[in-house]
Amino acid sequence: MTDRVLILGGRGRIGSSVAEDLATHTHAQITITGRSPEIGRDVSLSGGEKIKYLVLDLAEIGKLQEAIANSDLVIHCAGPFHYRDANVLKLCIEQGVNYLDVSDHRSYTNKAVNYREQAAVAGVTAIVNTGIFPGISNSMVRQGVEQFDQAEKIHLSYLVSGSGGAGVTVMRTTFLGLQHPFVAWIDEKWQTIKPYSEREIIEFPCPYGRSGVYWFDMPETFTLPHAFPSIKTVITKFGSIPDFYNHLTWIAAHIFPKQLMQQHRAIEFLSYVSHFMTDITNRFSGIGVAVRSEVTGLKNGATAVYCSTLVHENTAVASGCGTGSIAQLLLEGKLKKPGVWPVEEALSTDLFEYAMQSRKIKIHHHWL
Repeated sequence: MTDRVLILGGRGRIGSSVAEDLATHTHAQITITGRSPEIGRDVSLSGGEKIKYLVLDLAEIGKLQEAIANSDLVIHCAGPFHYRDANVLKLCIEQGVNYLDVSDHRSYTNKAVNYREQAAVAGVTAIVNTGIFPGISNSMVRQGVEQFDQAEKIHLSYLVSGSGGAGVTVMRTTFLGLQHPFVAWIDEKWQTIKPYSEREIIEFPCPYGRSGVYWFDMPETFTLPHAFPSIKTVITKFGSIPDFYNHLTWIAAHIFPKQLMQQHRAIEFLSYVSHFMTDITNRFSGIGVAVRSEVTGLKNGATAVYCSTLVHENTAVASGCGTGSIAQLLLEGKLKKPGVWPVEEALSTDLFEYAMQSRKIKIHHHWL
């Protein structure tokens, strides 16, 4: 029988990238959803007849239940996840359907992992935070941690050119991430961090070179310490190309009135203005992504640093590869772990390396 995959929010830039990856690497029948009937008239993804369109609003619970019941795997790409509850996951568990998402905010991750026991009892494998970062980045960390007798520190740096090939939802995610301080695991204590603070210059691979990154609230800031108990510090920093976007984002985080940054209309205005700007600068900056993972720890009695880097020319496509590869492994029965898990706790390094090789994504490693 043909596997049936339901991609919620599948007409967005990330969702459509996931759909195209699955159409390329599996024989699944893919249904993508969106709220507009007009969009459904132009389903022009490369998957052709393998991809169908369904008009669906997540608020239509009955229709959502029916769509999930008719699927073997549900992939939730309908962000921003700052606003989402875990109802889709809950319905998947009730229907016994495996689940993935591209969530990128700790509030949603916290809601999802609360269903770990229910998913385990139901035999449902649910993996959250798939994509590029979080997602592929988490598995790069796992690769690094496994090189040590005792890993102690993780430093993740992300760099995105222009819009990254993603839609306005990603811009919303960025500005929503500036609203509140967050806690990070530093020196074996949870410490409060100001978003977009403590600029640091990081050496990324070509074509990026030395670029600025800033503290940013990501789910892996708190999932990685739980996955790897020996870790004493986890740092997650993010930056943009061209660099003037970093300075504009810093102003939004530190100069704009907090009350303004917590208003929906202000977030929408900033998101659309930013997306308009990146439509112009994308021509010069490209839409690529760079990920750098540094793990510090003890090896053979001495302190060492293991560095992993990845560069991809299209951030949205890279995210599609991250999620699509895990979906493929689930559909093929190569990955099964009932419960709700972040990527680093669900995906073995062997399977991760296999998935990246099949998609010709190269990750470079070296000791510092």
